[in-house]
Amino acid sequence: MLPQSLGEAGYYTYGTPVRGQGQYAHPKILSLIFQVAHRWASMDSRSFGVGNISLPGGVAFPPHKTHQSGLEVDIRPLRRDGKPLPVDWRDRQYDRAATGKLIELFLASGVVKGVLFNDLVIPRVKPRISHDNHFHLDVTL
Repeated sequence: MLPQSLGEAGYYTYGTPVRGQGQYAHPKILSLIFQVAHRWASMDSRSFGVGNISLPGGVAFPPHKTHQSGLEVDIRPLRRDGKPLPVDWRDRQYDRAATGKLIELFLASGVVKGVLFNDLVIPRVKPRISHDNHFHLDVTL
């Protein structure tokens, strides 16, 4: 399970069910989050939000069609005000430049095989219904 953080490590947690019960992760995802959080913290004082990953045992995780292998994770876009709250890519508080840099850090790891997010101004993202307030990463084994 992803260690629950309030931002000290460059990330904070959110999602359903609460208290990390939906954040069971493959070790590769954990390593990726820790690596990117470390790099991000050296570039920006804001933390990024890590949401749903998987339920224990790889069972179905409605409403997700994926999120069973521990190799998919939802990440919140960055807000201009740095608050650990949701933001839609069309909101005034959305920080496109910072979100693009964060996505770039994840992609630079070499293990991310796809990013789903509806802000198509950001390179290498693909649109998906219901991906306005988070981006979804798929990681290879």
